[in-house]
Amino acid sequence: MEITTIHLVRHGEVDNPQGVLYGRKAGFHLTELGNEMASGLAKVFADGHDIKTVITSPLERAIETGTPTAQHFNLPLQTDVDLIEADNKFEGVAVNDNRLILAHPRYWSWYINPALPSWGEPYTEVVSRMSRAIRKALETARGGEAVLVSHQLPIWTMHRFIEGKPLAHDPRRRKCSLASATSLVFADNQLISYKYWEPVGHLLQKASDMVPGESAAQLKTS
Repeated sequence: MEITTIHLVRHGEVDNPQGVLYGRKAGFHLTELGNEMASGLAKVFADGHDIKTVITSPLERAIETGTPTAQHFNLPLQTDVDLIEADNKFEGVAVNDNRLILAHPRYWSWYINPALPSWGEPYTEVVSRMSRAIRKALETARGGEAVLVSHQLPIWTMHRFIEGKPLAHDPRRRKCSLASATSLVFADNQLISYKYWEPVGHLLQKASDMVPGESAAQLKTS
């Protein structure tokens, strides 16, 4: 029996001065604090962890978060589109500045089925691709550990799937802070345990986040 751990890591703080929902939009990089989070993650993983592969979403903020860990372990940083942020029709909208904007009639048709959700990528599709990314990482990191850098919604949706909870949820209740890790432990291909932890949690009080969820970060506005 081989024990393999897959760390689902969320990216660090993002440079987003306009406070828009960036989703899959290109050009959103880490802030100075976000880079500090990425460096901190590398230091934590360097202390007793056997990281065999580092794979990230193809978006800049994920690549920049995973790079210090890959460099420390002298590993090539790989990207996997299965780890990308969920598609969302509200991309580019400053949703936190004025929540009433979400009630505008032009968006009403997007709310037909909140359980799907009808305004973005279906939760079931998110689970399918995240599961695929995890299976691939299991083969690559067999007997060791893998770091997979993704985004809040995909990681939290996967977390709810593992717990057998409905995939539809309130974003304000997500437990997936910036630079957090949701670690899945497998015996061969069987998931035997999982835990959520915040390797650089001491930096969260200085951070801002589009969807803080249950973290110490502040809500990001423009």
